[in-house]
Amino acid sequence: MAFRSILFDQEDVLQEITEQPAFFTDLNLDQVVEAVAEPKEEYDLKPFFYMPLHDVGAVRYRQEVFRDLENPAVMESINAFAGQMSRVWRYLRMIEKLDFYYHKEGWFLEAALLYGDAVAQLAQRLGQAQVSSRGLRAFREYLTRYVDSPEFQSLWAEAREVKEALRGVKYCVILRPGRLSVRAYEDEPDYTVEIERTFEKFRQHAVKSYLADLRDSVGMNHIEAKILEFVARLYPEPFAALDRFCARHNPFVDEVIRRFDREIQFYVAVLEFLADFKRRGLPFCYPEVSACRKDEHVQDAFDLALAGALRHKRPVVLNDYFLQEPERVIVVTGPNQGGKTTFARMFGQLHYLASLGCPVPARDARLFLCDQVFTHFEREEDIRNLRGKLQDDLVRIHEILAQATPNSLIIVNEIFASTTLEDAIFLSRRIMERVLALDALGVWVTFLDELSRLSDKTVSMVSTVDPENPVLRTFKIVRMPADGLAYALSIARKHRLTYAQLRERIQK
Repeated sequence: MAFRSILFDQEDVLQEITEQPAFFTDLNLDQVVEAVAEPKEEYDLKPFFYMPLHDVGAVRYRQEVFRDLENPAVMESINAFAGQMSRVWRYLRMIEKLDFYYHKEGWFLEAALLYGDAVAQLAQRLGQAQVSSRGLRAFREYLTRYVDSPEFQSLWAEAREVKEALRGVKYCVILRPGRLSVRAYEDEPDYTVEIERTFEKFRQHAVKSYLADLRDSVGMNHIEAKILEFVARLYPEPFAALDRFCARHNPFVDEVIRRFDREIQFYVAVLEFLADFKRRGLPFCYPEVSACRKDEHVQDAFDLALAGALRHKRPVVLNDYFLQEPERVIVVTGPNQGGKTTFARMFGQLHYLASLGCPVPARDARLFLCDQVFTHFEREEDIRNLRGKLQDDLVRIHEILAQATPNSLIIVNEIFASTTLEDAIFLSRRIMERVLALDALGVWVTFLDELSRLSDKTVSMVSTVDPENPVLRTFKIVRMPADGLAYALSIARKHRLTYAQLRERIQK
């Protein structure tokens, strides 16, 4: 298997998308992606989260890599490689800011040496690790061939030879008032050693060292640059070898290695982000995805963005749902502030994260692989478009229906709240009929119970309250008929005014 990308198993790597999808803010996926990508800012990972996959095989390709990286030995290898490559890129960026010729070439050589070590060590570590994913196996084979190639062997061997030759250069700097000179080292005594030996007898206890570690400094002033120029004249051969090396191997980073170094951080960033949630006991799974079956099953799912915001302040409520033929649209009703919108966001997050090949926030999941996600959440009126609230709702939903396909996901949250009940029912029924005719999957959050009984393709789910105290929301969304009495019944039960309770009291 020829290796091209650890993210895409197609022959051609997809062109990157730099703007987030329109539905991200409605589903709070913008918050999730920001939290995942921010610690890895130097890799510019956000575009990868804007590029969902539409092929089941491509999704499984990523899921396999995720599973391999959950092996600590594999993850340690990748992190060690990433740390070394981070220094390589830092050196190369630094070279662009340096002023002096041999100073640039010296750091170029250091970057090449570090790159050689990083690649060779990764090849060794991956060769010893247990990997089963198609992506990492193919990359390991590519890496083995690359490390054994004449191109890499020449680069690494020549870099070490040049470094060794430069390490053997010794010289003396003669300082006089207002001028300096450089000459070859001729076995002159090292006065540093002489001074330390002389004063050693006065040492009484450990004292602070004032020695400067010159390796921590990357700058070079014009005097140091002039000294280096004189040294190059004294020892032309090693510096000529450095010139040839820099000319021959610029650039030296293999393009596939470069792409892998960035793309693998997509997996690392996601797993590092999820680690805190897992420590809190929240479940994640690799969903079974299908591009043809629309029957779904999800157990113990939650809104990932909300869970991140809650942290340890409050427990995260888990919810289940399922769809069986011919069901397509979940109609969510119930009291306000009961978790209906959160459920809708959770539904969208599950499907989109699954389309990225990522673990999803659920204990178990079987999901449909959609081609597009559309959302219609309440928006503030925009005075720039000169449209009223109702007109804006209609324009936006019309655009969604014009673009959606039978394989799309449509999430509607509290539409037509600005109009009369009669008009809201009429318009909602017409739109729901269009969605059902399209056979698209979706969630519809509404105060209109009638929509849940519109067709055998609709499923009623209701947000519940505490039976003992209806003021308290449980944030559990359960599959039950939307009869508009659920909340009132809870209040009646609290005050022992249900029909059964009244009969019992009368009989007593």
